Amino acid sequence: MCGIIGYIGNKNPVSVVMDGLKALEYRGYDSAGIAFKKGDGIKVIKTAGRVDDLLKLIDHNGSYSGIALGHTRWATHGAPTNENAHPHSDCSDEIFLVHNGVIENFRDLQSGLIKSGHTFRSQTDTEVIAHLIEEESRADASLGLDELVLRIIPKIKGAYGLAVLSKRHPDTMVAVRNFSPLLLGLGDDEYIVASDASAILKHTRQIIYLNDGEMAVVNPTSHRIVNVNNELVTRQAEEVEDTIEMSQRGGYPHFTLKEIMEQPESLRNTLRGRLILEEGKAQLGGLNEVKDKLRSINHLSITACGTSYLAGTVGRYMIEEYAGLKTDVDLASEFRYRKPIIDEHTAVLGLSQSGETADTIGALKEAKEKGSMILGIVNSVGSTISRMTDAGVYNHAGPEIGVASTKAFTSQVAVLGLYTLFLGRQRNMSLTMGKRIAKELNNIPDLVEETLRLSPQIEKIAEKYSRYRDFLYIGRKYNLAVAYEGALKLKEISYVHAEGYGSGEMKHGPLAMIDENFPTIAIVPQDSVYEKNISNMHEIKARRGPLIAIATEGDKEIGEIADDIIYIPKTLEMLTPLLTVIPLQLFAYFSGVLRGLDVDKPRNLAKSVTVE
Repeated sequence: MCGIIGYIGNKNPVSVVMDGLKALEYRGYDSAGIAFKKGDGIKVIKTAGRVDDLLKLIDHNGSYSGIALGHTRWATHGAPTNENAHPHSDCSDEIFLVHNGVIENFRDLQSGLIKSGHTFRSQTDTEVIAHLIEEESRADASLGLDELVLRIIPKIKGAYGLAVLSKRHPDTMVAVRNFSPLLLGLGDDEYIVASDASAILKHTRQIIYLNDGEMAVVNPTSHRIVNVNNELVTRQAEEVEDTIEMSQRGGYPHFTLKEIMEQPESLRNTLRGRLILEEGKAQLGGLNEVKDKLRSINHLSITACGTSYLAGTVGRYMIEEYAGLKTDVDLASEFRYRKPIIDEHTAVLGLSQSGETADTIGALKEAKEKGSMILGIVNSVGSTISRMTDAGVYNHAGPEIGVASTKAFTSQVAVLGLYTLFLGRQRNMSLTMGKRIAKELNNIPDLVEETLRLSPQIEKIAEKYSRYRDFLYIGRKYNLAVAYEGALKLKEISYVHAEGYGSGEMKHGPLAMIDENFPTIAIVPQDSVYEKNISNMHEIKARRGPLIAIATEGDKEIGEIADDIIYIPKTLEMLTPLLTVIPLQLFAYFSGVLRGLDVDKPRNLAKSVTVE
């Protein structure tokens, strides 16, 4: 969601910040703004709309130097308007700031500030922070910007990544983090504050990630990091491996299609060096330090949001069936509120592409407080979840720019297959079964590549069904989650109503919706629940419902029922989601394109959800 980029250095700060805002567009946003030094003051330009709209408002012939601060906003408090766009300022236009997150007690703070004579110009929660800093400055004008910010931190509750400039301290930038990602990039005679590494890779790959309760104080020649008690924190910079080129479209019309088509390679990267075929084992270096403790756990609790939650649901079936370990899966947004029964014999596994998902971070913190081991599966090196877990596994899927997750889902399912192999061979999984799973996992990238060759056929099917406004997706067992994921993708990318449902639930309600104008996409590989799925499809056919089937190569029976069939290669039942989901991703993509939509940036959505 919202993106922050701030610059101090010897380059044109406006140009650097605008480049950073362009790089942050993939996160999803509805307005943008920039503050920069101009003469003896600070000028703010902001607008509802895209970064390109902001660019049109900037005088590119102007001379800029020193410092600038930019933001892309995804509306939470207040509509996406010019007034609500960031940066925000105080009454006297002395303090300027941008903010990611939510200030939970802003109403109470705002009420008190209004009584003290402050006037608010926006409907945002963010603006209260500027006025709080102004109030402290009125009380003691001798305080530096960092001291002013430290004074207001105890007063605000909630999640925030915050970057602040001051007219009175024009060569200083302050950035503070609490439950919302922030980092500091170190370049040659320059410093860059950002919420995401993608915004700074053009200038530096040397990064210091801030932890919760830490503040970076930056001027043109130096930086320091302190905690909320103003105690110095010493931390070395890390070098990130991503490059700008990794985030380009590579000739594809959209990032979403590029990332769908990249899945054979992203899966090879996920699996590379992690399978010991002759021993039927998974080699997961990230779990080495806790492998003995993992032998003794009797409960695995998976928690995640959105697509990651659905990958976790596939993982639950895998781990219970093949590793024999009791496994739960929870929406992270519900995990803390249902008071889960977990203890030191439980491992809690968080899944997140970005590693910054607020609800998942909150769930893992809750688990840690209850004494559970916490594990992670994340795609972003250096992210919050990767740094807070006891152990974990990186996806190595590469940057995912499209808001609707595709290659991260298949990578997460593949990693969960590795977890299954790792945990199963620690327990009662036989060598024969281990070798079979390892072999099939190793073959998956080639089978995904084969499935992707069906793209032209799927595009024609999407065109055939483009007039319909409602879809039902059904599946069972391992492919129940795929039915939900397929429906989610269609909703996200094409704004078409779709529901995922368990095939066996048709007579418990959904069948009432079926007629000739309500197509069903049935996920029916030849697996242990194949006959039951066929029976459910007959129920739909009897009500004249159009049927699209995702079926296994060689299945002749399915042709007697389905109107359209997309065949996938045969694989082990537990790995079928890695293949059945591919046609659904492509169907959603082509459906969105046929409707003329921006499939990379669906309306109202954000790539990284860093608030509850």
